[in-house]
Amino acid sequence: MPKRTTQHWTDSLFDSVYALYETAHEYQTAHRAAQVAEQMVGMDRRQLHPGRIALEGRVNAYGRTLTREPHEKAIYDLGSVYRQAERQMHRQYEEAAILYASGAAWAIRSVQRDDTPPVVAFQTDEDGDIVPNLMEIPGLDTYHGGPALDAAYAALVRCAGASEHAEDLASRDYVSDHEAGEMFSAGEVAEGLADAAFAYGLLAQRALNYVLIEPRRARERELAVARAAAQAAQPSN
Repeated sequence: MPKRTTQHWTDSLFDSVYALYETAHEYQTAHRAAQVAEQMVGMDRRQLHPGRIALEGRVNAYGRTLTREPHEKAIYDLGSVYRQAERQMHRQYEEAAILYASGAAWAIRSVQRDDTPPVVAFQTDEDGDIVPNLMEIPGLDTYHGGPALDAAYAALVRCAGASEHAEDLASRDYVSDHEAGEMFSAGEVAEGLADAAFAYGLLAQRALNYVLIEPRRARERELAVARAAAQAAQPSN
């Protein structure tokens, strides 16, 4: 069995962030598929076949055998299943996208502190669930992608704030008509949280490549020195 080559920390750290990207992308794709599936069985988008079946042994209030439109029931049942799947996939996509974005941000801040983490690290809560890291990434004033990253962060903060506001209003025992309108508007903005986190994660991942330039160059210099030393140690003919 071939010996496994140990990755340099710059490579394994980037791979760790990329794994978070792949995870978020999988859930994003699943969520899109669930949305399409739900739309496909929408009652207002389908031509239901009017054919009916009889349910022997079951009668209505007038003593007549009950009948049912099987196609209509199938569309109704599928709609219920797909709506539930869409909600679940949206939650998991949102969670994965937030972990991706916060993981990339954590990696950048670690490199900026001259740390050399081999992988992204997260804290966990008392239930063992992963707690997202901080999202903000300071100190990238010289990075050409800094303005786009800042704009994506602002969009993410806006969606996250709307989500918290909507949850706060929803948790109250009484909500006025005005607050109900606020809750609805905030909920609409909060729907974009997953996409905003994913977009921020993509830009942060690119920024990680930027902050890893010098550590990678230092690694190449180390390898060059090691190769030169190995060649010098070889006996001359």
